[in-house]
Amino acid sequence: MSDRIGIRGGAPLTGTVRLPGCKGVSHRAAVAAALADGTSEIANLAPGQDVACTLAVLRALGVTVADAGPGRVRITGRGPDGLGEPTGVLDCGNSGTTMRVVAGLAAGRPFLSVLAGDDSLTRRPMARVVGPLRAMGAHVDGRDGGRFAPLVVRGGGLRGVRHELEVASGQVKTALVFAGLQADGVTEIVEPAPSRDHTERLLRALGAPVETVDPRTTQVRAGGVTAFDLEVPGDPSSAAFFAVAAAVVPGSHVVLEGVLGNPGRIGYLDVLAEMGAAVTVHDRGERAGEPVVDVEVAARSLRGTRIRSHEGIVDELPVLAVAAAFADGPTEIVDAAELRVKESDRITTLATELARLGVAVEARPDGLVIGGRAARPAEAPVFESHGDHRIAMAAAVAAAAGTGRSEIRGWDAVAVSYPGFDADLARLGGVVG
Repeated sequence: MSDRIGIRGGAPLTGTVRLPGCKGVSHRAAVAAALADGTSEIANLAPGQDVACTLAVLRALGVTVADAGPGRVRITGRGPDGLGEPTGVLDCGNSGTTMRVVAGLAAGRPFLSVLAGDDSLTRRPMARVVGPLRAMGAHVDGRDGGRFAPLVVRGGGLRGVRHELEVASGQVKTALVFAGLQADGVTEIVEPAPSRDHTERLLRALGAPVETVDPRTTQVRAGGVTAFDLEVPGDPSSAAFFAVAAAVVPGSHVVLEGVLGNPGRIGYLDVLAEMGAAVTVHDRGERAGEPVVDVEVAARSLRGTRIRSHEGIVDELPVLAVAAAFADGPTEIVDAAELRVKESDRITTLATELARLGVAVEARPDGLVIGGRAARPAEAPVFESHGDHRIAMAAAVAAAAGTGRSEIRGWDAVAVSYPGFDADLARLGGVVG
């Protein structure tokens, strides 16, 4: 991919987009298939580098992963006992999901695994998964006492325990669920607030002994997973960029087809509706325990609001911040300290990039205050991605809402999650180039 891209703003976005597969479901489905006894086929797998890292790690653990056509893989598992000790370091790239979830998978196996990643991943917090895995009996170490990667996991002999997590995290919960499937006794995971429940929905659909006791509590017993075929619904986080673009680019009307409609993943639509966006959600049934929807969004004047962050919308805050920049009146984003430990310090990088629009921005320790503006930017700015895929795509939305030609540098960062974003933007009428 090119490291920079040009986008000319002002062209209305109209038409339909079918999103690439949900990244979160893709990771979990691949790991579930690796634990199954038999061959599973997964269609519409997320195309980005993050999921490719998970597939590469599974191969290194001895799992057969075969290309079965565009966006489709065939994974042959032999149950957890079929996993083998890797001969080299497991490279998780930029993917925190890969590192945390595979740490849970590896914790159940009686061999040594070393998990590493790129510079960004070595700065992301790992103690939140290392501590609970140690409590189950796994030997896990890492830099700074296990606070940061690389991680070294010597697994096997796990026992089920009750975990009371300090941070609500779908990634940590998933790691503990996969560890719990390989542990003696009952593993109970209690979170301070509900987090993404893709793992529980998928594994229950596959017959695994995973129970949701209440929105904050999950119980797991030792057990297996049946092989399966799955078409992954469209990624709701990727859909958010087009939803906001349709809301802020005058004259736009966009339909996003086949999107994962998990209530814990589309909370940003409620925020957009509160800001005054024209949003309609159409039910399209269910797949492997997950609701699927079409999302219809049309341009309308937005107003500023107060956004309280939680795990269900934290990944969408960068593009919601762009919506705030084009709204009437200020928007306050609070309880969002987690933004500082993502692929970039997103509070700092958002403040820097939104300021290029001439918007007043105040960065706070746990959020932002964004002054709205009724007018489009008079001068097309040059944006920087800061090596962060969501900052890059949020900048593209800001550029599409402008009036001249903007440039985004470090565009190749979008390969992490949505390498075809610019092509889909062009199909809707956005002027790219």
